[in-house]
Amino acid sequence: MTPAVAQAKKAKIKFTLHEYDHDPNTRAYGREAAEKLGIDPNRLFKTLVVAVGTADLAVAVVPVAGHLDLKAFARALGVKKTVMADKHIVEKTTGYLTGGVSPMGQKKRLPVLIDASAQDLDKIWVSAGRRGLQISLSPHDLAGLTRAGFHSIARPN
Repeated sequence: MTPAVAQAKKAKIKFTLHEYDHDPNTRAYGREAAEKLGIDPNRLFKTLVVAVGTADLAVAVVPVAGHLDLKAFARALGVKKTVMADKHIVEKTTGYLTGGVSPMGQKKRLPVLIDASAQDLDKIWVSAGRRGLQISLSPHDLAGLTRAGFHSIARPN
């Protein structure tokens, strides 16, 4: 059981786990999950860790069908600029490998912003904490577990 699954169980929220065979040669983790699980890429959300300033990190949860708008993300956080965080820092801070980073159950609690499009859905899929494992849950339950806010932070491909 991953820390993300443990957090969801402890909170007693409704969720479902979805497992698939991850191809180790794939680097498009979200697209792979959507294809293998047959999920609309607008309902499957990727977890991205972003550097804010020189020492801080924050988490963006955006649809696989889109991209993170770093300027919109910075505005939502009230900062001037953000950049994608270094992979090694992400893994050390969250406790998860890239491609399996969950917004839940991270080693260090980081600020989380979920794209506003999630609010219109009854459930979304996010990483459950390892490659090849997704968790579906209410976006509002995810926001409650991660103390996240909803903001328009994604742009279409």
